[in-house]
Amino acid sequence: MGIIKAIASAVGGSLADQWLEVVEPDDMGDNTVFTSGRKVRRDDKRNSNVKGTENTVSNGSVIHVYPNQFMMVVDGGKVVDFTAEEGYYTVNNSSLPSLFTGKFGEALKETFNRVKYGGVTPTAQKVFYINLQEIKGIKFGTKNPLNYFDNFYNSELFLRTHGNYSIKITDPLKFYAEAVPRNADKVEIDDINEQYLSEFLEALQSAMNKMSVDGIRISHVASKGTELSKYMADVLDKSWNDMRGFIIQAVGIASISYDDESKELINMRNKGAMLGDPSVREGYVQGSIARGLEAAGSNEAGSAATFMGMGMGMQAGGGFMGTASQSNVEQMRMKEQQAQQNQQAQNAGAGTQAGAGTGDWKCGNCGTVNTGKFCTECGARKIEGWKCGNCGHEVKGAKPRFCPECGTPSN
Repeated sequence: MGIIKAIASAVGGSLADQWLEVVEPDDMGDNTVFTSGRKVRRDDKRNSNVKGTENTVSNGSVIHVYPNQFMMVVDGGKVVDFTAEEGYYTVNNSSLPSLFTGKFGEALKETFNRVKYGGVTPTAQKVFYINLQEIKGIKFGTKNPLNYFDNFYNSELFLRTHGNYSIKITDPLKFYAEAVPRNADKVEIDDINEQYLSEFLEALQSAMNKMSVDGIRISHVASKGTELSKYMADVLDKSWNDMRGFIIQAVGIASISYDDESKELINMRNKGAMLGDPSVREGYVQGSIARGLEAAGSNEAGSAATFMGMGMGMQAGGGFMGTASQSNVEQMRMKEQQAQQNQQAQNAGAGTQAGAGTGDWKCGNCGTVNTGKFCTECGARKIEGWKCGNCGHEVKGAKPRFCPECGTPSN
């Protein structure tokens, strides 16, 4: 059995009238990966195929193939012909397989020959379709926390995540042989996803480890969907693409949550980073004092007694509070001075670059660019003329061939 592509002039608008039977794919939704073909207008009075049976594709019948669909003619459970090109095809029981590969090129023919599909004595002839569109919205979620070493926090953290991923079938024949359950007429991705979801989650842990090694912070993982898809593809390509004919297309993370211990470590690290700023520390000290005064004023036992106790406490702890505040203020002053010095250095550098090449001279002693007669850095006098590198003798005017003092060549 083989299929022959119908010429455009024969298609017109009445295929059901021109051929014995018309076969189209059954309902194929976004999550459908495999479905059987169904006969259109099988009981129509104009259908002249009175000898056809349910499990036979009659000679001369027409098969419709739509975009992003792969069609197979199966005879006795074995694929005898296929096409990956959209169009209309007629069945010719006397022809050899045509094998229209479409965008897949010779790869499908190689798979066809390697798996050794071929015609046998017909017992049942059927038409099947495989969805070549991206299969989206496959949900995943981690039951157990995944470990993730974050270099920023210098700690092993644990997270849970959930989201969606998508796959794309790259070798329909291999997918039919390895992933589609036997004797199935229709397969949704959820029907076969249990095994693949387990492998996906295992690969997700490996991908997380690679992202950790590459220095991606744990808080950035949710926004790294493209990178995560690449990591996942690197892990799963061998088992999914090479063995089963489909690949990971994209991974989208909807949310990430941390276990209690990881939350505590992250909050502690963030709080420590904030308190490393003296201005934040000083605000924390002043806020603590203000909150203490406010609490004392609202004490039902009496504010006078409370303020008396508070005064005694401040006498005991005031030294510490004062020292801490003084240290904060000093660090803020040093930080401000450092910023001013950096700004001055930048301005000086800009001025040096602007002044270079405009007649200013460079000190031969320390290299500073100057505008006056003496170096502003080391005090060396500007040389008018030539200076001997051997004895230091200076010659005004044009450079001589030899030093008049020691005879050293000027070159």
